[in-house]
Amino acid sequence: MSFKKYIKAVGTGVKGNRDLTQEEIENAIEQILLNKVTPSQIGAFLIGWRTKLETNEELKGCVEALRKFMKFQKVEDSIELGYSFDGRCDNPFLFPLFGKILEEFYAKNSDIRRLNLVISGDFLQPAKVGLTTKEIFANIPQNDYLHFFDRKEYLKELSDLTELRHELGLRTAFNTVEKLLNPSSSEYGVTTAFHKPYVQKYLDIFAPYFKEVVVVKASEGSPEVFKNGKYWKMIDGNIVEESFSLEDYGIVYDKEFENISLEEALNIVNNPDENILKLAKFNVALYLLFSKRVASLDEAWQRLN
Repeated sequence: MSFKKYIKAVGTGVKGNRDLTQEEIENAIEQILLNKVTPSQIGAFLIGWRTKLETNEELKGCVEALRKFMKFQKVEDSIELGYSFDGRCDNPFLFPLFGKILEEFYAKNSDIRRLNLVISGDFLQPAKVGLTTKEIFANIPQNDYLHFFDRKEYLKELSDLTELRHELGLRTAFNTVEKLLNPSSSEYGVTTAFHKPYVQKYLDIFAPYFKEVVVVKASEGSPEVFKNGKYWKMIDGNIVEESFSLEDYGIVYDKEFENISLEEALNIVNNPDENILKLAKFNVALYLLFSKRVASLDEAWQRLN
């Protein structure tokens, strides 16, 4: 199909725009990834589509198209942690601490099924300017419980759009769908939403690729918690909401950085204070709960400590 048809559908204006069918959006994304259209056409389409507002059906079609190009490598007994690709500015990444915490956890909890953590990353994507998971992984030791998937290797076609996306300088639909594509064929997935309408959206578009997906209200587009929050999952067709309070677990954290540097972030996790360690443990407790290794958050916390 002519790609101009898709640009016209999303970029004509309020009265002339229309939603694309799942088949149409799959075809449009495939043409983009196969380099069958020009950079100008890609930019026009992505901006028009974003301005029109993407429907859930369109996002589902986008995910389906992307997964056709992916190289999968299964990680058994795993949960994928869906981080945003546009970087972190306000706090350090906690995941460098998760591997050691899990090592210590399983040393004294051999009755619990193993849990591996999967994190994807790439070069920084717009619209923020911050640290990426890829930068952090390049500067920390390997750990048997932490598995990094570089998008340059499992979905090069999307990674190759990085320069164009920076030229646009705006968030696009790719920002929404790219963080939980499940290249590891994990059983469980967790990602984050700050605005409530995105909870339903994420559950709809990602659920088909996991045994269960959880959406947590967390920090800077990542599934790492630094404050009191909530999480949501689908049970029998209904969205169920649960709340948690860090104070209930003896955690007090109110620090925030302004454009944290790589050096600062690495120093914090290489020399963690008590609060950072507690925060990291609490996040691991959430992942143990989300992947059904424990029956409750209290059980996870008790076993971790």
